[in-house]
Amino acid sequence: MTGTVPSGTPAEILNIGREQVHAVETGPRDGPVLLLSSGLGGAWFDWRPSVELLRERHRVIVFDRPGLGLSPAAVAAPSLRRDTAILAALAGRAGRPVVVLAHSMAAFHAEALARRHPDLVRALVLIDPSTERDPRAPVRLARPLHPLTKAAGAVLGATRLARVLGPLGRRMVLKRTSRRDEPVPASVVRSVYGRGTVLGTVMAEEIAYREMAADLESLRERRPFPPVPLAVITALGDVKDPEKAREWSDGHRLLAAMSPHGSQVELPDALHMVHLDRPDAVADAVAAVLARRAEETARPGETA
Repeated sequence: MTGTVPSGTPAEILNIGREQVHAVETGPRDGPVLLLSSGLGGAWFDWRPSVELLRERHRVIVFDRPGLGLSPAAVAAPSLRRDTAILAALAGRAGRPVVVLAHSMAAFHAEALARRHPDLVRALVLIDPSTERDPRAPVRLARPLHPLTKAAGAVLGATRLARVLGPLGRRMVLKRTSRRDEPVPASVVRSVYGRGTVLGTVMAEEIAYREMAADLESLRERRPFPPVPLAVITALGDVKDPEKAREWSDGHRLLAAMSPHGSQVELPDALHMVHLDRPDAVADAVAAVLARRAEETARPGETA
């Protein structure tokens, strides 16, 4: 199904297995393919400033996970397996290996994609990615509580509380994680965060977070990280405690070290929503991983 998102960009609702996702594609179809994945509770329009810089030379695909943005409600609970499978399906649909840009929690899914399906990944750019030093989930509630989070979202939508609580919650989060205004009109923000489905999905992703981190740690023990270019962008402007800032940066340094072609860029004054506030840093990271990939594939005996 195709249509137009409120910003005027052509969009589709894609069938991915049992799920449906809202996706927006722009840029030349023969350009390097970039697949953009938002953090917890994010929407496609968070990427708009970065897309503006990238779409001239790249084929840019940004999507909403099930239940978020303009995607229909999810069938299955959020999980590392489900969300990695969605990335794999979108990458496969692109027709050639993709550069995955993943913000915050979505870095879990991007790393899992690289480990499970290295043939689909050209490079990774992890934008202030989530990282856990001791990822454990002794009690797993995401699946059993999924019907309750869906029901809670339905109630919030039916009573119209979502129209108040959703946009308010969005403003509160953005106030702590960004220094700029919304990249789209207020009516678009309300049309997304005023949906009970979105609020229920945010609850579901919060519950699933620790489980995803633990499942990724288990996957790391079984599947190696492929030698693809990897850029990690670290935002430190919202980490006030110097010790916590060092821990955050050290965690990202370890992520960058997963690849022999990994690098880390620290942004001392940037807040968590780097792709919203510092699209230039995102565009620079994409250029860097693509240049590194070109260098590697140009060596004798190597192919793209």
